[in-house]
Amino acid sequence: MSVVDTEPTTRRQRAARLLTEVFSPAHLAIVLPPVVGARADGLSGFAYGCLAALFTGVIPYAFLLRAVRSGRVGDRHVRQRSQRFLPLGFGVLSVITGLALLVLLEDAPCDLLALVMAMLTGLLVTVAITAVWQISIHTGVAAGTVVILTLTLGWLTVFAWPLVVATGWARVVLRDHTIAQVTAGAGVGALVAGLVFVTVR
Repeated sequence: MSVVDTEPTTRRQRAARLLTEVFSPAHLAIVLPPVVGARADGLSGFAYGCLAALFTGVIPYAFLLRAVRSGRVGDRHVRQRSQRFLPLGFGVLSVITGLALLVLLEDAPCDLLALVMAMLTGLLVTVAITAVWQISIHTGVAAGTVVILTLTLGWLTVFAWPLVVATGWARVVLRDHTIAQVTAGAGVGALVAGLVFVTVR
């Protein structure tokens, strides 16, 4: 039985597992839209952000949990690359649906629309890369989150970058990714999020 199949037994592994769980892509995809929405347009923006979070995080995560229970996916962090296409594909459809709904409602903040577009683009890029290589989605989403927060909340948010590094460290410690995979994930996530968000907003 491999390390990834057993409960973490050392303090280092327990810390890595905690970081992996707390800063999972699903959690960040749920928390970020309401923050960006509220920053853009107060309470109304927060409400739109919660609606966006339903499609960017809640529904895709619920689908993933159902896929795990049914045995179609081995675990919540989808360690096997071949199993990633099902939850990623569903995630793409869910985010597209949410984006279309926000556009139809017309009053959603531009920053929120830009965020969801950045999330969608990030998902599509991840699917393309996953076809040939197991890039780290954890560090990609974490890095993209920090970039978006920096662009919306201000430069003090750059001090959140150590959390991206810590997330990458955790993925390597748990042997779910190599250093190259977590580094590439962070780079791609930051680049895609920044370029799309700035262009669309």
